[in-house]
Amino acid sequence: MTRQSTYNVGIYVRLSQEDMREGESLSIENQKKMLTDYVSQQAGWNLVEICEDDGYSGTNFDRPGVRQLLDDAKSGKINLILCKDLSRFGRNYIEVGQYIDYIFPSFNIRFIALSDNVDTLDRNSTAMDLMPIMNLFNEWHAANTSKKVRSVLAQNAKEGKYIASFAAYGYLKGDDEKHTPVIDEPAAKVVRRIFELRATGITPTQIAKILNADGVPIPSDYRAQRLGKPNPYKNTFHYWSHVAVRNILGNPIYIGHLAQQKFTTVSFKNHKSVRRGKDEWVIAEHTHEPIISQELWDKCQEVDRCASHGKIMKKGIVLPLNSLMFCPDCGAKMKLNGHAKKKDGSVNYFYACGTYSRCGASTCTTHYISRKQIEKIVLADIHAKAKYVIESEDEARQEFLKRKETDGTKYLDDARQQLAKHQSRLAELKMMTQKVYQDKLLGKVPEDLCLEMLGQFRTEEAELTEKVKSLTAALEQDSKAKDDIEEFIRRLKQYADAPELTREMCVDLIEYIVVGDRPKDKSTPRRIQIYYKFLNNGLAEGEKPDFK
Repeated sequence: MTRQSTYNVGIYVRLSQEDMREGESLSIENQKKMLTDYVSQQAGWNLVEICEDDGYSGTNFDRPGVRQLLDDAKSGKINLILCKDLSRFGRNYIEVGQYIDYIFPSFNIRFIALSDNVDTLDRNSTAMDLMPIMNLFNEWHAANTSKKVRSVLAQNAKEGKYIASFAAYGYLKGDDEKHTPVIDEPAAKVVRRIFELRATGITPTQIAKILNADGVPIPSDYRAQRLGKPNPYKNTFHYWSHVAVRNILGNPIYIGHLAQQKFTTVSFKNHKSVRRGKDEWVIAEHTHEPIISQELWDKCQEVDRCASHGKIMKKGIVLPLNSLMFCPDCGAKMKLNGHAKKKDGSVNYFYACGTYSRCGASTCTTHYISRKQIEKIVLADIHAKAKYVIESEDEARQEFLKRKETDGTKYLDDARQQLAKHQSRLAELKMMTQKVYQDKLLGKVPEDLCLEMLGQFRTEEAELTEKVKSLTAALEQDSKAKDDIEEFIRRLKQYADAPELTREMCVDLIEYIVVGDRPKDKSTPRRIQIYYKFLNNGLAEGEKPDFK
């Protein structure tokens, strides 16, 4: 690079949020004053522009100030770039080196980092020789700072400090040290409504449509209206979507728990946001006042795990048994169909095997059943069980438990006895081990005998520990079974006098229904099996029943 008689100078200044902690010496104004004073002292130098990036990290070169500076350099508007030091220009070892060693020379641009004595006009200077080391140190500093910041944020999250930029919809950030979320009642009413709608089995997509029809502002619009400012997200689609509804339904902040650190970045250089798995979230429980009850939250989670999500009809409703019924022969869901009545034009709805409906009679049989008939059967069965519970609750409880416990009560009684026996033996082994050690120290037992006895004790202890673990798990399952039956009884009582079958009732009580085909012999009863939640083994989320 040859020295020129005239230089058109572009000054670049930068300050990140982390740099602000270093004090006034790195401030934007201090950098500007230092560099403009230096330019004014140089003969033949003309200050053309000052480009700045305030609040930007040096690890990423996608900064507005840098982009403007480079565009003007490439166009010939400036031919000298001046900054306070190399770290102001960037803290990415590879990219800083590419600009200084390749890009700037190709456009005949002179680069000066004043405090580091780096000047590309003098390639043989000691500072230029040391430049790679300085760039490497600057990148290390950025990496080290990133680790410290991440560590502080994680610790604050564990301590229950609300570290989000702004509060979740339905809350405001408090003024206390922890910025404890405070309920924002107008938005909280919408949140409660979303959870209540979901608890009845309505899908997130349909909930979004309901909110849009009622003119409810989306969270970002509501926040902007409350602050009296325009929505900063200019490209926002100003309607509720199923994604926005699902984000609310899945956020435990609404039951008083702070779930933070949900997102991270790829690295300190790549700031692309990446969603963490739920097992990596930092959750602080009972940190603030909840908007909804734990019971309503659990109900919505149960709806999410349901085998059915239901087809939405034209009138915006989901029929009670939609997507809850299966064909036992091919495993397909029963498909809702309809045909118009000849006289009044109203629709008669019926269910048929989904495989048969889509692929024809060569694949499966119809399994036809009218909507009215199956709903009448299910409602009658629920009423019968509810009546049994009300009239003979203890007897019903025992029968439900017997149906729930596949291994029988005798096994559980034996398990309790075995558990007590094993726990007593483990306590004996612990005392015997201590005594052997004492006898060894007192010289009463030879070392080889001591080691042999301890080996035997440890082997037996390991075997008993595994047995205790297995028996404890079995008894915990028994305890869960009893809790399940109590919940089933509670829900049955709730619908004892229900005049008709509703979607909410089905979501509350039914796991799925198996509808057998109509028998050719009309004297043979049709096989319809209702699998109840808590009473029968449930399905995992997204799992289909296996009838084979």
